[in-house]
Amino acid sequence: MIEIDHITKRHGAVVAVDDVELTIGTGVTAIIGPNGAGKSTLLAAVGRLVGADAGTARVDGLDVVTTKSRLLAQRLAILRQDNHLAIRLSVEDLVGYGRFPHGGSGRTPEDRTHIEDAIALLDLEAVRTRFLDELSGGQRQRAFVAMAIAQDADHVLLDEPLNNLDPRHSVSLMKLLRRLAAERDMTIVVVLHDINVASQFADDIIAMRAGRVVHHGPVAEVVTEANLSALYDTPARVTELAGRRVVLWE
Repeated sequence: MIEIDHITKRHGAVVAVDDVELTIGTGVTAIIGPNGAGKSTLLAAVGRLVGADAGTARVDGLDVVTTKSRLLAQRLAILRQDNHLAIRLSVEDLVGYGRFPHGGSGRTPEDRTHIEDAIALLDLEAVRTRFLDELSGGQRQRAFVAMAIAQDADHVLLDEPLNNLDPRHSVSLMKLLRRLAAERDMTIVVVLHDINVASQFADDIIAMRAGRVVHHGPVAEVVTEANLSALYDTPARVTELAGRRVVLWE
């Protein structure tokens, strides 16, 4: 469980996250909202990538500010929207980085099990020995997701993980996240721009605007014409297809 207790984060005079209070349980939770809504900043504050100006967050009861880094990383993995490395790594080496919080060198039997599992889950066997700068944007994105999975944390934060992915790999990744959440009792939070993907694959949706949470609940409660039209200042029509809510923008 992730508990967010009145977190506020400012960038100068701009309030990026404004007194957000949330409880996020197991399953897949999608965060949606227009550009500048505070989605990425909220995720970064929970993942201790940026310091909050007020409030705190807890992961399984552990305060993310005061908990030792290694212990927190054993419970929580986070993937940022932009990932840049100053060194040249192969896919396999990058995925092995996910084992560092557990004190692994990437070579112990337990490490190898998690690394091989993550490479297989993200369909990276064919490129495992290639360097990241030799890959397509989508392949690199999947490699970073694999690193987060290899970390074997039961809470995972992913900021726009579908960037650069084609439809096949986008659907495959979202199906994988749902399966991992169900089979491993994980809490997975995903920032998404595609409302239809969020509607199809998320258990719950958090809708943000101007740094605040305006809606939080099951898909059926959040994905409505009134909610989305107001959230994005664009007329939305919501229909049902094969038991799923589909959004058409007008």
